[in-house]
Amino acid sequence: MKKIMPLLLGGFLLVSTVACNNAKTTSDAPNATNNSGQVPNTQEAQTAKNDATNDVRKKQIESDIRAREQRNDAGGNQDKRTDGDLQSEVRGKLEANIPNSKLTVDSKEGVVTVAGSVPTQAQLAKIEPLAKEIKGVKSVAVKAKVAAPAKTN
Repeated sequence: MKKIMPLLLGGFLLVSTVACNNAKTTSDAPNATNNSGQVPNTQEAQTAKNDATNDVRKKQIESDIRAREQRNDAGGNQDKRTDGDLQSEVRGKLEANIPNSKLTVDSKEGVVTVAGSVPTQAQLAKIEPLAKEIKGVKSVAVKAKVAAPAKTN
């Protein structure tokens, strides 16, 4: 029974990773890290903030990160993560801690690139330290920008 649990957990996480292969903090974040972010619309930003700051969502994100770490621990190398796992874990960490953001995360061999937009300079400064909290992240390239406030006519 003890040997089948890691197999079942690994299978579940593999299916989850494939289902969530687009690592973005919101549905309207840029589709790639080489695109610049747009200014968040107030209603969409509030909806994203409410979702990201929801306690259930935060616990879900933390649980996902722990499960991936446990899977890698069982596999023998605690610090090695697949690019997909790093993208998902960093995206989750940013989503839970930087509300109102429109960020896209990409990863290649432990080098994480974050692009898009955030509402404030303080949130921009939080991106790199938060991403580095994830095991397996070697370095972080922040290509995100502070979004200019939306103009009202």
